[in-house]
Amino acid sequence: NVRLRGDDQQKSNKGGIMLKIILGVIVVLVAGIFILAAMKPDVFRVERSAAIKAPPEKVFALINDFKAWTRWSPWEKKDPAMQRSYGAVTAGKGATYGWNGNNNVGQGSMEITDATAPSKIELKLDFIKPMEGHNTVVFTLAPQGEMTQVNWTMQGPTPFIGKIIHVFINMDKMVGGDFEQGLANLKAVAEKN
Repeated sequence: NVRLRGDDQQKSNKGGIMLKIILGVIVVLVAGIFILAAMKPDVFRVERSAAIKAPPEKVFALINDFKAWTRWSPWEKKDPAMQRSYGAVTAGKGATYGWNGNNNVGQGSMEITDATAPSKIELKLDFIKPMEGHNTVVFTLAPQGEMTQVNWTMQGPTPFIGKIIHVFINMDKMVGGDFEQGLANLKAVAEKN
C-alpha cells in the first residue's frame, strides 16, 4: 500500500511538472507574439502600379466615378450580391459610396476627398466590418508616352490589435493581390475602344 501511494505521488508530481511546462511554453509563445507585434510599424502601407495603354483622362474617369467601379473593382466578383449605396454625388470631390457584403468584402464607405484631373484621386476609406479601420487611398496617374502609369496606394494606422493580426497575416500580400487584380481589370476596361 505504501508503495502504491508513493507511485501515485510520483505520477501526481510528474503531472504537475508537465502542466507547469505546458503553461510556461504558452506564456513564452504569447509573450513572443506580443513582442513581434510591438515591433510592427504604427502605419501600414500597400502599393501597386500598372502601365495602362490609354490616356490619363480615360483612366481618371473610371476611378473618379464610383458607379464606374463596378466595371473594374476587384471586390465586385467576391460578392456579386453586395448591397451598394451612392450619395447624391457619385463622381469627383465629395462623392460617396457605401457597401455591405459578405465576409470577403465586409461593410464600409468611401468618400473622394481630392480629385485633381487627370492626375490624382484621394479617398477616405472607412471599414465597419469585419474590422473597423480608417485608411487613406490615393491613385496617381502619370502620362508616359501612349501609356498612363497608375499607382494605387492605401495606408492607415495600425492599432496594437492590428499589429497582432499582422504577425499572422501579411497585409501587403493580402490586399496587394486585390490591388493587382483591380489594376489588371482597370487596364482591360480602359484599353477597350
